[in-house]
Amino acid sequence: MASQDPIPNEIDPEEGVGKELYDYQKQALSRIFHHLIDNNDNENVLFQLPTGGGKTVIFSEIARRYIQRTGKKVIILTHRIELLIQTSVMLNGFTVKNKVISSEVKELPDQNEYQCFVAMVETLNNRLNEDAFELENIGLVVIDEAHYNSFGKLFKFFKNSTVLGVTATPLSSNINLPMNENYDKLIVGESISSLVEMNYLAKANTYCYDVNLSSLNIGMNGDYTVRSSEELYSDYSMQSRLLTAYQEQCLGKKTLIFNNGINTSNYVCDSFRKAGYPVKHLDNKNTAAERREILKWFRETPDAVLTSVGILTTGFDEPSVEAIILNRATRSMTLYFQMIGRGSRIFGKKNEFTVIDLGNNVARFGAWDGFVDWDHIFRHPEVHLNSIRSDEEIQRNFKYKMPKEIRERFAKSENIDFNISEAYDAAIKRGDRPKVVIEESIDQHVRICTENSEDLWDARELAKLLEGEIEFRARKYGECLAKITPSYIKWLQEEYMRKLNVRLIQEFQVA
Repeated sequence: MASQDPIPNEIDPEEGVGKELYDYQKQALSRIFHHLIDNNDNENVLFQLPTGGGKTVIFSEIARRYIQRTGKKVIILTHRIELLIQTSVMLNGFTVKNKVISSEVKELPDQNEYQCFVAMVETLNNRLNEDAFELENIGLVVIDEAHYNSFGKLFKFFKNSTVLGVTATPLSSNINLPMNENYDKLIVGESISSLVEMNYLAKANTYCYDVNLSSLNIGMNGDYTVRSSEELYSDYSMQSRLLTAYQEQCLGKKTLIFNNGINTSNYVCDSFRKAGYPVKHLDNKNTAAERREILKWFRETPDAVLTSVGILTTGFDEPSVEAIILNRATRSMTLYFQMIGRGSRIFGKKNEFTVIDLGNNVARFGAWDGFVDWDHIFRHPEVHLNSIRSDEEIQRNFKYKMPKEIRERFAKSENIDFNISEAYDAAIKRGDRPKVVIEESIDQHVRICTENSEDLWDARELAKLLEGEIEFRARKYGECLAKITPSYIKWLQEEYMRKLNVRLIQEFQVA
């Protein structure tokens, strides 16, 4: 366990930020506050707003108004130290005198001096269960990142209080504990597309690279296991694909890479370092001091690359991030939005950012700024979870599109397309053997390589650029044969490339 620095119990009010609310934040605040004040039945309210939309700003002003209006106290709960500090500082900016209940706080003899408390879930749960103290006159409980289920254990201590949960994704992290069991009403804030249109969030330019995920296993939590993800994403071909994607779309940009395993992230770090790029690795085993040093380096280095594992999805705010790479697949919609959201802040002249998807996540959940019916998901989470597209369906419907930079290398060829499925159907109708399809595909690749090269060496360099398309064609051919084991696809891909190079040699020998 990484060591943690002690958290101050009272942060200097001079550190407050004094934020002015935007119009959409004021409108959301008005809706929420109206419900809280007129809430005679103590209904628990859940508020949804995208990452970067200013949830902390909104509930800090709600806390100030609630205290002023009712005379009752407010407690704000979070699950990460970073959020604990950020929230306390924000409250100071709204002149809400608050006390942080950290692990060092064993008693609260001075609680009457405060109208607001900020606490970590586990710390507060321990103190209340130990009867170390009792919080008095709490009228409102605000739960940040409410989709985490760690907060449920505290509800019994605040039966006479109103609960306001805030989250970017009103979908529980535990499928067995849906959010509609703890919250009575959902208030949906401004959408991502609207915030982008109004220039409150940056526009995402997204590039998807098809990845064969058939080797991934799903664990008890409903997401892909770390072990199977490590085996796939630590492979040389995937590391090479990641580096190529970075060079094609993110070169020179401050880039954040998300992985699903520490070994994978370390491999990524080594690959980028060997390629000459400024890169560091970060995970939850780093000490607090190491983490501060790495994040300071990342903030101050214009073209820095930071590869991480499960630590920067929440409680991390670095608006200068220009590119996000999802070097992993996930079945968690919440995690999907959290990861991309790390790059969505407007910063200086930055009003766009790049997203690289190496896990078919966009195909699974839709575009980051696409429409999402959060109310339906909140009320019927089981329907949503059952509707998530399977990897088999995604791969069946995927259509390969040659990246612009590669297409430019084949500029002399008017037509570069070849449909494996259509060619297979045509071959079967003619009574030909299935392998003729691969031969026809190789013929087409030979043609476009020779059309765009001066000699054999040029042609072989162009052939290397086709590796992504060749993998796609091999997989499509395997699907036609109903023979899509990873080992077969890998063999077919290698055999395809070998035959392509042999054919290129023959072409130039004849010439």
